[in-house]
Amino acid sequence: MRLIIKGLYLTTLLLGFVFLSQSMAAIDHDLICEGFGPQAPRNLQLGEGENTSVFGIAPPFTQMNLCNMHFHYNAEHKAKAFNIYAGKGDKNGVGGGFECKISKKLNYAESMPVPGNMCDGLIPGNTVEFHWVYSSCNVKPGVGLGACSTPTCVNPDLRVEAQVFTLVNDDGAPSFNQFTYDVENKSDYYQTKSLPLDTGQPIVFLGSVTGTDYDNQQCSNKQVTWSIRPLCEKLNIKSLGKWCQGNVFQEVKAHGVRMLVTDPALLSDID
Repeated sequence: MRLIIKGLYLTTLLLGFVFLSQSMAAIDHDLICEGFGPQAPRNLQLGEGENTSVFGIAPPFTQMNLCNMHFHYNAEHKAKAFNIYAGKGDKNGVGGGFECKISKKLNYAESMPVPGNMCDGLIPGNTVEFHWVYSSCNVKPGVGLGACSTPTCVNPDLRVEAQVFTLVNDDGAPSFNQFTYDVENKSDYYQTKSLPLDTGQPIVFLGSVTGTDYDNQQCSNKQVTWSIRPLCEKLNIKSLGKWCQGNVFQEVKAHGVRMLVTDPALLSDID
């Protein structure tokens, strides 16, 4: 009799555990924001997504206006070349995200401190993810994402060209000056001087804006075509520091990161 009672007790405990696990899973799923399109950032190596919201791929960046430039401390997205997890970061997402593998393989000279304050505290070896934001509206480069729309063009196509950099103390490394807003450009669209060309075929997918205002419970309704280069590039930290000292975007330091979006219900398929 005691064995029967003990067996029933253990069975009850097991069923209770299973029920609790299923309930917690249901609660977690219920917490995911619903009714929104695909989100970002994401793991670029995982191409599957279950979000059924579809919108058109934005035109090439050469047929759109550069409206904003900004960067994040560490990579918001994850790829084979930048997959060293840095943690969640502080309450503003600063210090979270992912680091480049090459950031751990710098030589002595590349890692040496530089004089002065680089973009409010960046040092050689840091990883940053840079975003060049383009809009289909007739806009000029300006401050924040508000520069990408107008009262008469409130829902533009948005495209973000992105590159992850490792900052180095090396005057021979690529200079950020070549990637800045081209004030002398005479084409029909506002553009950068250039974008990185040697860091792999960009991975293009549908997503959203990023940043620390959003998470799995608070999604963004801004629809974005992402185009992210999958390889890291070294960047002369002093050139970025100089850009932070004065630019039309009023960017003076790196932003925090949004936590990686992993739930398939919030991700699009990558073709």
